[in-house]
Amino acid sequence: MSNPVQITFDANDIARLAEFWADALGYVLQPPPDGFESWVQFLDERGIPEDERGQLAAIVDPAGVGPRILFQLVPEGKTAKNRVHLDVNTSDQSADRETRKSQVYAKVADLESKGAVRGEEFVVNGAHWVVIQDPEGNEFCVQ
Repeated sequence: MSNPVQITFDANDIARLAEFWADALGYVLQPPPDGFESWVQFLDERGIPEDERGQLAAIVDPAGVGPRILFQLVPEGKTAKNRVHLDVNTSDQSADRETRKSQVYAKVADLESKGAVRGEEFVVNGAHWVVIQDPEGNEFCVQ
């Protein structure tokens, strides 16, 4: 039996990264649990002190298929290259090479308009991807 996976990002601006990644992946901000109109209402009900709030944000796949992604507030910035990264698959793998390339470029341009920074580009065995960084410098690939 497999175990569910959650992906967690350390972040300085959890709201900004949550919005960025929700857009990048087609996710949505995680709604409050059933029976609660807001996260504030949920946290009030649970007795969470106000000074302990605002340290987490999460996004979810609206179809319920992909993993939950959590953003946790940390004081330090990113200091080294990621050892693990996400690949955002945006191109139609059954399309011709130029169509796939234009789909990748379109997604990269959209993400750049939201604070991403473009890095190296690779073509290997017909696969095409661009390395980019999210607004806090986390590397990932768009392919």
